[in-house]
Amino acid sequence: MPASLAAVKHKIESTKSTRQITSAMQMVSTAKLNQIQHHTQTYEVYAEKVRQMLADLVKSHSATSAASQDDVYAALFKKRPVKKTGILVITSDRGLVGSYNSNIIKETMSLMAKHNLTKDNTVFLTIGKTGTEFFKKRDMNIVYQYSGVSDVPFFREVLPIVRTAVQMYNDGVFDELYTVHSHYVNRITSHVMVHDALPITEKSLLSENELAQLATNDQQDKPANGDVMTAHVSAEYEFEPSDTAIVSALVEQYAESALYGAILDAKTSEHSSSANAMRSATDNADDIVSTLQLQYNRARQAAITTEITEITGGMTAQE
Repeated sequence: MPASLAAVKHKIESTKSTRQITSAMQMVSTAKLNQIQHHTQTYEVYAEKVRQMLADLVKSHSATSAASQDDVYAALFKKRPVKKTGILVITSDRGLVGSYNSNIIKETMSLMAKHNLTKDNTVFLTIGKTGTEFFKKRDMNIVYQYSGVSDVPFFREVLPIVRTAVQMYNDGVFDELYTVHSHYVNRITSHVMVHDALPITEKSLLSENELAQLATNDQQDKPANGDVMTAHVSAEYEFEPSDTAIVSALVEQYAESALYGAILDAKTSEHSSSANAMRSATDNADDIVSTLQLQYNRARQAAITTEITEITGGMTAQE
């Protein structure tokens, strides 16, 4: 076999082997996506109930003002002068996820530019090796880092993360906290979300539908006292033992569920991005194999034609 034909055949076999790998990785990522989606559905019901209850309490009972100054979780409502800003960035531990990580990092840098944040007035909490390595190379101040989040993370796994973030906020390591992560929309689409996580505000307790409704309301339709919660929350509660104790426990659950939800959402988007990237790689491999196979067939046909011509010429010379 001529050298050119052998080289093309080797490329075809190599590309087919790569295709088998990317196809298998696509199947694995799709299986992980299906598993985490089932897990996320039950979480979303719980998280929405916690949000609704806390929003009702904030509106109906002014619970945050009644809370103890020494309460760790009630302090999450207290806004203070911002000297340091914290950004919690959730990326993946590995590559092969398309533009997943680059979009998150790009949005983080845009957030810093928008709020005039620099490495002197910003601290980072990074979940995932990709984000950690990126910000370390740029000499950013990383006060907390975590890697190795499970493919389908459970609540107990991320609980130390949220408690560390809450404690840092109350210790004054940062005065406000943003979270940046990829939000899963569907199997094809994801987009990066930036959420002002701490301090907790009345606006942050509104659902997505309520925020959209609030944004579209005309100025004359807004509550006269400026309370964004009034138009959306009307439930009343009676407390036992006290509103302070109830709110403290509820704020703890809300803070924990919010960060857990962000990590679940990010992981769902990661699996989706990985499946899409591997599907694209598999499709590209199919295209390359088709092109190489056509090239191989043409080269082989040319070689056969050349051999036939040489044989015919030899027979003619002997006559």
